[in-house]
Amino acid sequence: MPANPFNKTINSTFELLARGRDNYTPSFTPREVGSVMKVSSGIVKVSGLPGVGFEELLEFPGGLFGIAYNIDEDEIGAILLGEDSLLNAGDEVERTGRVMDIPVGNSLIGRVINPLGEPMDGKSDIAFKQRLPIERPAHAIMDRSTVSVPLQTGLKVIDALIPIGRGQRELILGDRQTGKTAIAIDAIVNQHDKNVICVYCAIGQRAASVAKVIANLEEKGAMEYTVVVATEGNNAPGLKYIAPYAATSIAEYFMEQGRDVLIVYDDLTHHARAYRELSLLLRRPPGREAFPGDIFYIHSRLLERATHLSDELKGGSLTALPIIETEAQNISAYIPTNLISITDGQIYLSPKLFELGILPAVDVGKSVSRVGGKAQLPAYRSVAGNLKLAYSQFEELETFSRFGTRLYADTRKVIEHGKRIRICLKQQELQPMSVPEQIVILIALTDGLFDTVPLNKMKEAEMALQKMNIELSPDVVNRIISDKELSSPDREVILKLAENTLLPFQEKSESDQNDM
Repeated sequence: MPANPFNKTINSTFELLARGRDNYTPSFTPREVGSVMKVSSGIVKVSGLPGVGFEELLEFPGGLFGIAYNIDEDEIGAILLGEDSLLNAGDEVERTGRVMDIPVGNSLIGRVINPLGEPMDGKSDIAFKQRLPIERPAHAIMDRSTVSVPLQTGLKVIDALIPIGRGQRELILGDRQTGKTAIAIDAIVNQHDKNVICVYCAIGQRAASVAKVIANLEEKGAMEYTVVVATEGNNAPGLKYIAPYAATSIAEYFMEQGRDVLIVYDDLTHHARAYRELSLLLRRPPGREAFPGDIFYIHSRLLERATHLSDELKGGSLTALPIIETEAQNISAYIPTNLISITDGQIYLSPKLFELGILPAVDVGKSVSRVGGKAQLPAYRSVAGNLKLAYSQFEELETFSRFGTRLYADTRKVIEHGKRIRICLKQQELQPMSVPEQIVILIALTDGLFDTVPLNKMKEAEMALQKMNIELSPDVVNRIISDKELSSPDREVILKLAENTLLPFQEKSESDQNDM
C-alpha cells in the first residue's frame, strides 16, 4: 500500500515539537510580591519585599502607586500617590525596581498636569520621549556660574528696589490674602517676550484658585510658554509632597537644554504640612511644632536645584520663586526662617499696606535681594539707590508727623516726595511694565518732576509718561535695556521729554500765579 501523506505530516510535526522541546530553555522573571498589612490616610504598611530600596516605587492593585519611605525590619511604610479608598489589608503589592519619575519635554508646554504626569486639562494624553526622576542631586558648585542677568518681573517696586536675577531663589512671604500669588503670576506674564519657560506648581491649593490662575495665564497668552503642575486641597498628602520635586525635574529638563526657566512654588507652607502629616502617620519622631527633624533638608534639597549653569553646560538657568504663608506677620516662625536662610533674599508683603490699598503690598524695609545690583540693569542702578533712601526717610518721617508736630519746610518736602514715590510704586495686577516705561517714570520721580503734581493727578501723569515712551528713539531704548550705564545725554533727553509731558499736570506755584 502507498504511504499515507497524512501520517507523514503528523510524524514531521511531532519531530519538530520534540526538537523544539529539547532546544527550549525556560526563562524566569522573578517577581517580588508582598501584601498590605494596614491602610491609613495617605500611607500604607506593607510586609514582605525584602529587597525593596528606599524611595522605590511600589505598585498596588488598580494602578495605584506608592513610594517606600520607611524600610524597617518587619514592615515597610509607603506613601500613597493617590486615593486609598479601594485598597484593603491583604491586597498584593509588587516592586517596580524604579524610582518615581515624571515625563519631560516640549509637549508639556501649555498643559496642566498632576505630579504623576497625567493631564488635568481634559486634552489628549501627553506624548513624551523621556522621563526624569523627581529626586535629582543638585548641580555641583563647579557646574554653576554667577547670577548676573536680570529676570524682569514687570513690577517697578521689585525690578528697581529688590531685583531678581536668573538663577536666583527669591522667597515671597506674607500673611494670607496679601497678594503673594499675584506677584508670581505677574512675573510669569512678563516673560512673554523674554524667551523664558515658566513652570507654575500649585501645592494643595483650592481648585477654584488654581482655575483662576490658569484662566489669567490663558487670557494673557502666558500658557504658550508655561507648564502647570497642580495638586488640589483634597488630594492625597503624598501627591502634595512630590509635586514640587516633579515640577523641578520638568524645569531642569529645559534648563539643561540651555533655556532660562522660572519656577513658582505656590506654596511651600502646604508642602511642609503635607510632609508633617505623612511623617506623623509613619511614626517618625516629631520636633518643633510637630515637624520632623529633616523639614529643613526637604526644602534645601529642592531649592538648591535652582541655579545658573556654566557655559560649558549650555548656560541655562532655573530661577525659583517659592511662596510661604506667615501667620500674624510672624516672619520669625519655624518654616519662614528656614526658607529665609535657604533663599537668596525675600519679598515681604505687609497686610497693613494691603489694607491701605498699596498694591503690590511690598514692605521695602523688610525685603531684600542678596544678589542686589549685580543682577540689575545699569539703568536701574542709577536711580535705585536714591529712590530707596528717599523712601526709607519718608517712612520714618511719616510716622513722626502723625504726632502733630510742627514740621520744617525741608521735612514737609521729603514727606511730599515720599508720598509720590509710594503712588508711583503702586501697580495694578496683571499689568506689568516694560523696562523703558519703568526707567522713564523712575528717572522723573528721582529728579523731582512729580513733586509739583497733585496727588489726585499722579496716576494720570504716570500713564502719560508710559505713553511718552514711544517718543524715545530706538537707540535710546536699546541703551536703556543694554548692560551699559545710561549716558548723561540720554538722561537729559528723557528728562526733557518727561518735563514736557508732565507740564499739564503740575500745579502752578504762588509766584507763577501772581505773574499771571
